[in-house]
Amino acid sequence: MQTVSDYFGSMVFDDRVMRATLSADVYRSLKRTIDRGAQLDISVANAVANAMKDWAVAHGATHYTHWFQPLTGITAEKHDSFITPAPDGSVIMEFSGKELIKGEPDASSFPSGGLRATFEARGYTAWDPTSYAFIKGKTLCIPTAFCSYGGEALDKKTPLLRSMEALNRQALRILRLFGNTGVKCVRTSVGPEQEYFLIDKEMYDKRKDLIYTGRTLFGAKSPKGQELDDHYFGVIKPRVEAYMADLNEELWKLGVLAKTEHNEVAPAQHELAPIYSTTNIATDHNQLTMEIMQKVASRHGLVCLLHEKPFAGVNGSGKHNNWSMATDKGVNLLTPGETPYENAQFLLFLCAVLKAVDDYQDLLRIAVATAGNDHRLGANEAPPAVLSVFLGDELTAVLDAIENDKPYSGKKKTQLKLGVDVLPLFQKDTTDRNRTSPFAFTGNKFEFRMLGSSNSIACANIMLNAAVAESLKQYADRLEGVEDFNTALHLMIKKTIKDHKRIIFNGNGYDEAWIKEAERRGLSNYRTTPDCMPHLLDKKNVDMLVSHGVYSETELRSRCDIMLDNYCKAVLIEAETMVDMAERQMIPAIEKYVSEICKTAILKKNFAPDISCDYEHGLVKSLSQSIERAAACTAELKEVVARVRDFCGIISEADFIRDEILPRMGALRAVVDEAETKTAAEYWPVPTYGELLFGVR
Repeated sequence: MQTVSDYFGSMVFDDRVMRATLSADVYRSLKRTIDRGAQLDISVANAVANAMKDWAVAHGATHYTHWFQPLTGITAEKHDSFITPAPDGSVIMEFSGKELIKGEPDASSFPSGGLRATFEARGYTAWDPTSYAFIKGKTLCIPTAFCSYGGEALDKKTPLLRSMEALNRQALRILRLFGNTGVKCVRTSVGPEQEYFLIDKEMYDKRKDLIYTGRTLFGAKSPKGQELDDHYFGVIKPRVEAYMADLNEELWKLGVLAKTEHNEVAPAQHELAPIYSTTNIATDHNQLTMEIMQKVASRHGLVCLLHEKPFAGVNGSGKHNNWSMATDKGVNLLTPGETPYENAQFLLFLCAVLKAVDDYQDLLRIAVATAGNDHRLGANEAPPAVLSVFLGDELTAVLDAIENDKPYSGKKKTQLKLGVDVLPLFQKDTTDRNRTSPFAFTGNKFEFRMLGSSNSIACANIMLNAAVAESLKQYADRLEGVEDFNTALHLMIKKTIKDHKRIIFNGNGYDEAWIKEAERRGLSNYRTTPDCMPHLLDKKNVDMLVSHGVYSETELRSRCDIMLDNYCKAVLIEAETMVDMAERQMIPAIEKYVSEICKTAILKKNFAPDISCDYEHGLVKSLSQSIERAAACTAELKEVVARVRDFCGIISEADFIRDEILPRMGALRAVVDEAETKTAAEYWPVPTYGELLFGVR
């Protein structure tokens, strides 16, 4: 019987395969490219391509593709076969270094935000050797960057790699100041926890809103939701367990380090968490994870929903981005050690993160902004739209002591006493965890909890890497060449704490009092995508991102347009779907039920004239009023949707959609949801919340 270790990574052209299939010289040259960014020689590329092809064909592959991540938020691929015609009429299997290094997909139909005209079709994909190639189905997938003919980045991988290099440059400057000359690079690592819903496919197929938008646009609250907290960490149902087992096997074959699985808080909601990987690889793996989740679900008669808020009234789904920095020697730069007060290097990197989050609150909010995530942020299930950092009692006390030049007495770890002799004793952590904080320190990493479940993690990590790189740059600029390094270091840490302590909050992020306190502190609170997205082009943001080479100014302008355009399109699709469902399903269903009640009342009056029909009269009156209100709300929604075409600027269009269309969608939903609670079940045209949330057994 095969064990996991037997097949883990079996579909990946990883280091084990490269060692076995490449010559020693080629392997060393490729490793220099991967580890140090050295130029790749074409002869090395040819050798790698040939070995990659032979390995892929031996595993059943017939095609290859440059697998990339355009600005659609999902992945893209164009398949080419390995076959080449031979003189005798047969074919041979070939794959060259040129084909490995560069591809040329049509770039005209991908979002470019004005970087390219529609008729300008040429675009390039470039092999990313830092992320291993893998086999999916019968296709060898080669992770690549994607750029335009003019060299502008049209993807999420390119800016991510740039941001990682920017942080690496500045972190090395800081480490050199501490006398560390042996470290060759600093990498950021990420472990993204992925939440998702599973529902029955037969029910999904009966809901246009789920099919077109990924979320329910109508739906009355089920008698039971998540009130009892019985789903959280509960026993996994057999059908879901079979799905998870299948999912794990597929991910493990692809080298994805799927580690933890459990039921989440909401009914039908679950979570998968991987072991940490380098940020670039973690991003590729998370995109793969979302794709495989949905493919595997269909095998089990299920649908995997990755929308941030597929159901009203229960928790939505997020993606917790656990982020840290480590050297190539394996040292985590965010590990406090036994005495964080005396660990100056740790404190400096900690302060760099605090400064980065405070200085670039807007960029971090922008990085997670989507129409779907706007429904989730700020609800009693997710962090608020206000950025803050949770440090815990001990680290906060350390920073307070430094700011006020007071000695820190320290806090000894204590044993946790459970009152039962047979249970083992263990050390209690120095601080609790805060699940309401958008950016929480959790021992040796920061957990950025604002990402939506369908988000690519690239965007958040681009902004986080770049912002921290800027903090480190400012520190290095000040400290390099000073006569008294220790004094200058102490004063700079002290100044950072004083200037940025407003971003530290260890309390309940769900409390309305905190939102008022955050406003008093001067923290930003961008509740929606149209609120925050234009700030991407604020001078301080453009200057910082351009100076570190993460984006060009034209690339930033394109992304602002693309993200706002995506927001507008997503909401307009939802609005038009609501109109379609209201006119063709909901209102006719209510009318049909009203007609049946009227027939019933007439029959009662004919056969039992002495019996009152007050119940029927009241229900007919109430539902008839609902029909009129629903029809009026639908007409009003149609009218404001039609007015969108009058706008010529994407910012004004997004503002109009936020202010005029979303409230009318809410009004229509409220009327229809109320009518659902009064309409007999057999007349309701779509599966209800109770059926969707509790239908998988």
